[in-house]
Amino acid sequence: MSLNDTPSGERLRISFFGKRNAGKSSLVNAVTGQELAVVSDTLGTTTDPVSKAMELLPLGPVVITDTPGFDDSGELGELRVRKTKQILNKTDIAVLVTDASRELDASEQELIDIFKNKNIPYIVVKNKMDLVKDADVSTASSNEKAASGEIYVSATEKTNIYELKELIGRSVNTDGPSVRLVGDVIEPEQTIVLVIPIDESAPKGRLILPQQQAIRDILEAGAYAVTTRETELEALLKKMDPKPDLVITDSQAFEIVDKIVPEDILLTSFSILMARYKGFLDTAVRGAAAIDELKDGDKILISEGCTHHRQCGDIGTVKIPRFLKQKTGRELEIVTSSGTEFPEDLSEFSLVIHCGGCMLTSREMVYRMKCAEDAGVPFTNYGVAIAYMKGILHRSLGVLPELQKIVEPTV
Repeated sequence: MSLNDTPSGERLRISFFGKRNAGKSSLVNAVTGQELAVVSDTLGTTTDPVSKAMELLPLGPVVITDTPGFDDSGELGELRVRKTKQILNKTDIAVLVTDASRELDASEQELIDIFKNKNIPYIVVKNKMDLVKDADVSTASSNEKAASGEIYVSATEKTNIYELKELIGRSVNTDGPSVRLVGDVIEPEQTIVLVIPIDESAPKGRLILPQQQAIRDILEAGAYAVTTRETELEALLKKMDPKPDLVITDSQAFEIVDKIVPEDILLTSFSILMARYKGFLDTAVRGAAAIDELKDGDKILISEGCTHHRQCGDIGTVKIPRFLKQKTGRELEIVTSSGTEFPEDLSEFSLVIHCGGCMLTSREMVYRMKCAEDAGVPFTNYGVAIAYMKGILHRSLGVLPELQKIVEPTV
């Protein structure tokens, strides 16, 4: 997979914020080396967030986003500011662009306060240094100044652009421990069977992202990846000696696969592993229990992080609503959302069931989870909810015993 093919959910998000006409767009163009954003002396030229996927060393694949002015006014301006705040929810590092000729004002300080509240690393970039006749500015790009997270640049004259890229690269901690999709819970030379249904909802000619990532992760762990459909799984297992160490299935085939795979073989799903990878599995496991508390008329949000053409057997709009009806016997109101259209106010819902979030960053998935928590709404995901409704959640967490303890085994 090339850097250009790296999924958006696996890229670091670097977002440029600031007031109108601070030079954000010019700076984004200078950093990317492309005319990504429209540049004009007219206030508010950037009306919508504009993003570009690229490589930025030493970080690797990133998405750089130029946002509308945070000081925009009027009804349209309020919409632009709201979009800017939405970008914050998926931002891994924020770049505040301000004018080198003055101190930070109230709106810029408000942005810094938001960065701090959301625990987003940030850099203050003093742009237009070429227009400032100040001896201090000539030395403001020193290592000591950059170490404080502040740097003077000129987007028009390309001054200190390389230094800014280096500062961005140093501002994100990439050395800490990271959770892998599955590679950290398996051992070298183990055999892992991946059950991948090929039905009307499967994309033509390719595997979906969690399936691709699982195969790659298994190979990097020095283990063996064996793939099959659920229709051939039973025959495959009869031929395998020794038996596989773990079976990972698509959630849609969970019930069928559970009946085929012997109890002494670990079983889980791609969606459950993705929830752990994105940082919300604990919440998803606890949230699934709310299914038993649903009442007639309760409103359920079923949300997906990507947009795609809905098929007749779509999991989010067809299968999960059917499973909920079968499990609860209640008349429920189902609301669906996809892509970036995630409701800001979740207080009207009794439960949120989200997809695995493979196309969203971990930060955005955790943000969506916290939106639900702040509203007092239980939050779970497709794989956990399906396993719970089919009575196999305890078993499906066997590969993660620390979480299995909080789920009662099904008798």
